[in-house]
Amino acid sequence: MDPMRSPTSSGSDTDVVVVGAGLAGLRCAIALRGAGLDVRVLEAADAPGGRIRTDVVDGFRADRGFQLLNPAYPAVGRWVDVPALRLQSFAAGVSARTDTGLTTLAHPLREPGLIAATAGAGARRPREVLATARWGRALLTPRRGRTLSQVLAQRGPDQDLGSALDDAGLGGLLRTVLERFFAGVLLEDELSTSSRYALLLTWMFVRGVPGLPYEGMQALPGQLADSLGARVRLSTPVESVVAAGAGVTVTAAGQQLHSRAVVVATGARQAQQLVGVTAPASKGVVTTWGSAPEAPTGSALLHVDGRARAGGPVVNCAVISNAAPSYAPPGRHLVQASALLDPGRAPREADVRRHAGEILGCSTAGWRELIRHEVPHALPAQPAPYSAQRPVALGDGVFVCGDHRDTGSIQGALVSGQRAADAVLASLAGREGHP
Repeated sequence: MDPMRSPTSSGSDTDVVVVGAGLAGLRCAIALRGAGLDVRVLEAADAPGGRIRTDVVDGFRADRGFQLLNPAYPAVGRWVDVPALRLQSFAAGVSARTDTGLTTLAHPLREPGLIAATAGAGARRPREVLATARWGRALLTPRRGRTLSQVLAQRGPDQDLGSALDDAGLGGLLRTVLERFFAGVLLEDELSTSSRYALLLTWMFVRGVPGLPYEGMQALPGQLADSLGARVRLSTPVESVVAAGAGVTVTAAGQQLHSRAVVVATGARQAQQLVGVTAPASKGVVTTWGSAPEAPTGSALLHVDGRARAGGPVVNCAVISNAAPSYAPPGRHLVQASALLDPGRAPREADVRRHAGEILGCSTAGWRELIRHEVPHALPAQPAPYSAQRPVALGDGVFVCGDHRDTGSIQGALVSGQRAADAVLASLAGREGHP
């Protein structure tokens, strides 16, 4: 029997249709399935994962847009089998190319071998260290049963990151390094992102060391999709979602599927087209992956341009194979360089390569470009004032989830999917007395 036509006791083809097999949609479907509902997941692409995808090129693994998995995210610890992913961790810190050389800033407990370098950088800039501490002082505030979000909310109105750093009196090299680091994390160099959100991310970096799964980032959604089996139908683009009476009709690949509820778990723009939710502004990234005959550096740190005037478009680069050997064939080396992607203004590959070489302090003559990914809607904008959660229930049995409903992160996507599942269960229970 066609899985799209498997009837339920209610007379619908299925209890819930989830549109989109990204992290949010997969988490939602798993939660609904665990509650005993019949669920179908329809995905337009030929693989699950949404924006998380890994290409294999000449034996190298290249994720679409440089992404890392932080095991400290609470949702990851709760709903992902991290050991099964065989996470390969980066070094806990950042290396910055400055006007006078390299400066290393690392977590002293996680990178004891870099304590001297980190301490030396701080000792030469005591005022900058104190200003950085002023900006992040909420991270050291006793919780007394409160979440970090609650602590931050009680410290007064939210600000954009630039204003918050100004108020803390932060300048100099540490300001530059922090700005360049967050440019790669938040995909913006205007410092318009909520300072509150930036502090939440900082706390996650303090608590955990991000890394890459052995089989690539796509292994993360792949693990979730495997638990759903044939309930995930790939290469099935959804054309419309129409609420009618006590159910919802989804038209996909020329077929109609009737369900008691539908969860639209696509990207923000697709969700806007299907159910009319307002898509937030988004941030883009372009990532160039290249092979190198020699490792440009032996470091597994993320590298940024910490010079007073950045020498090019690269916001971060790294020798991926130093941190994640499985991403390159034996004896070969993989380098990534990421830059912000403005509409119609993708940086030239030659400029990216030259700038990455400057940051890493090496010649790029022997580098060979493997693949270049342009992701125009990589992250939703997170401007101040920070709003952690947006509604997922739209009424008439229609729901929506995705990182555009929570935070622009893996954590946000998973939490949003769970919130949507909880809302579906509550709605069906209220409608019929039981889910």
